[in-house]
Order: sequence, then structure tokens, then C-alpha cells
Amino acid sequence: MTFSIVARSADGRAHGVAVASRFLGVGAAVPAASAEVGAVATQSYANLAYRPQALSLLSTGVTAAGAVRALIAADDGPVALRQVGVVGAAGDGATFTGAECVPWAGGTAGDGFAIQGNMLAGPQVVEAMEVAWRASSSAPGSAADDRLAHRLLAALRAGDLAGGDRRGRQSAALYVVAKGMGYGGTSDVWVDLRVDDHADPVAELGRLLDLHTLYFERPDPATLLPLTGAVAEEVRELLEKAGHGQADLDVALADWAGIENLEERLIPGAIDPLVLAQLRGR
Repeated sequence: MTFSIVARSADGRAHGVAVASRFLGVGAAVPAASAEVGAVATQSYANLAYRPQALSLLSTGVTAAGAVRALIAADDGPVALRQVGVVGAAGDGATFTGAECVPWAGGTAGDGFAIQGNMLAGPQVVEAMEVAWRASSSAPGSAADDRLAHRLLAALRAGDLAGGDRRGRQSAALYVVAKGMGYGGTSDVWVDLRVDDHADPVAELGRLLDLHTLYFERPDPATLLPLTGAVAEEVRELLEKAGHGQADLDVALADWAGIENLEERLIPGAIDPLVLAQLRGR
């Protein structure tokens, strides 16, 4: 009934899950992750207890494969109908598909990821997701390494385009954690987006991720424009037209940005080109 990918970033700093299904609010049931520990997706007659159990096992140093074995061994429910994927802080991910999961059902796993699905259009769904995931791989420290959410979404989109859930579409979710990467640096939840009931949930999830990137991602220091010279003059003029004419330009910009929900992109003495584009658009 569901297809998902659990994975970590190339530098091991971020962990996350992307999932879609012909099921209402799949994001409420399937994904869980803990910063610097790992991520888990439980589906197909999902045992929601797998989420805290898997993360607890991973936090003690148990491998993803060991966590999956332990989950299945301790489950006194219909294991033959369960499906789960787990990835830890290091090593290969692991996936399990019960023998009685509705076909097509199966999964694949490798270094830092696990992909699984049941009641799918066919094995091409999982295959397409793996191809997309591997195609987006990057070396630790590269710019793409900070974009695990986008890599997860690319894999999910590939599975959706390959047929996805054979019953159709309804919901999708994206959940990513990394130490201190949440709003204001006070949370580890980097991305937490859900589309609970939509005709094209994966596409809608992509739209929401674009908005999340604009409003909540931190600016790239290499692209910042110093608030001096012509840039400062333009920003001051635009802010005055918007009703923010304070003498201190940083204060005026912060006042406007707070109203526009762009405060996460503020750097004193500079302006993010994305913020400038939004200011110009207003």
C-alpha cells in the first residue's frame, strides 16, 4: 500500500524518510528518525512500535540489519504482513518484506539507504527509486550533501512516476533530522512536511519543499551580498516603500523579514539574494 525510502546524507549528519501511499495521512504512521542515530519506515499493516524500538536499538550501536532482525523477532503480530526499512549512523541500510505482503512487494538496500514498497505497480518502482537515489549521490562536504530532503524527494518522485502504489495516489510525507538544523537552531527536525489527502501528493510535497527551502533554509555564505553601495541603496528604498524606513538598515530589513517569515535567512551586514528577490517582488 506504500513505498518509501529511508536514508542518511553522505556525511552521516542527516537522516530522513520519504513516503507515499494510497492511504490517508501516511506521514502520521510510517516515518521516524533521530538525529545522529538513524531513520525507520514501518508499513504494510504497520507496527508503529517499530519506530521507537528501531531508534532505541540503533542508539545502542546495533546495525540496521540487527535492528530489523530484532524488530521481527520481538513482534507477536502478523509479521508475514509487515514491511520495514531502517538506516543507521553508518553502514548499509536494511529492509524486510513479509511473505504475505500484497504484491508487488519487496525492497532493496545499500550503503546509507533502504527502499521498500508493497501493493506496487511492479518491481520497477523500487528500481527507479534506487536509480534516482544513486544518481543524486555526492561526496561528503559537497553542496548537494546538505540537501538530503531533495535527494529523498527525487527518489520518491521516481517511484511515483514508475507507477507507485497500484491503487493510486493520496498522501505523501518527508521527514529529515540533523543536529541543530531545526527552526532557530533549537530543534533537530530539519524538514517535516505532510500532504495528507491530495490528487497528486508527491508533486504537492515538492511544492511544499520549495517553500520550506525559501523560508527555513540558512543562506549560502558564498552568495551573500554586502549591504553596501548600490545594494544598500536599493534595499533601503524598497524597505521604505514597504513601510520599513528605520535608519539602521539591518533593523529595517529584520523588521520586514520577520513579517515575511524570512528571518532564518538574515545575516547582519548582508542580504541573501533570495531575500532580495522577495523584497523586489513585494
